[in-house]
Amino acid sequence: MDRRLFLQFPLVAAAMIKGIEIQPPDRSEKGFKVPSGADRFLKELDIMGGQFDCLVSAKDTGGDLCIYNTFREERGGPAFHLHHYQDEWFFVIKGEFIVRVGDELLNLKPGDSAFGPRKVPHAFAKISEEPAQMLVLFQPAGTMEDFFLQMSKLGSSIPKDQEKTLKDLWRQHGMEIVGPPLKI
Repeated sequence: MDRRLFLQFPLVAAAMIKGIEIQPPDRSEKGFKVPSGADRFLKELDIMGGQFDCLVSAKDTGGDLCIYNTFREERGGPAFHLHHYQDEWFFVIKGEFIVRVGDELLNLKPGDSAFGPRKVPHAFAKISEEPAQMLVLFQPAGTMEDFFLQMSKLGSSIPKDQEKTLKDLWRQHGMEIVGPPLKI
């Protein structure tokens, strides 16, 4: 190929691409309200010692994010795990939690938040005696809603030996269990 043509090709290709309009994924075109204590789709999910209410769905955002409000009764939480494709953000509304992100252990009280980047192992555990509440956001949403639906079918208590018994379910949803739950 002529060297001048070879050097001009990226410029021509870039000019052509600028004219192509990229369509964003389908997403809601209307705002909505989720009443206090309710789920976006009026489905309560009892999972691992708490109730999970979807506040913003992947269906609302074209898969960009989903947000859950979790009300926790039982102390404890999920196994130490990582998400291959999602970042996870935690915001405590009431009660007290510990969150481990990588090697760092964080104590969270109402108003505190923590960020778990994708591919970095993390876990949380409710440590307060009284009921607790925490918002959990996943970005992008991935298949987290289906994961929580499948988890709710396993019962409301925190499963024993979850790092062994739930490994396949987590893997099917782009996550990997890398250790046991946090000790409280």
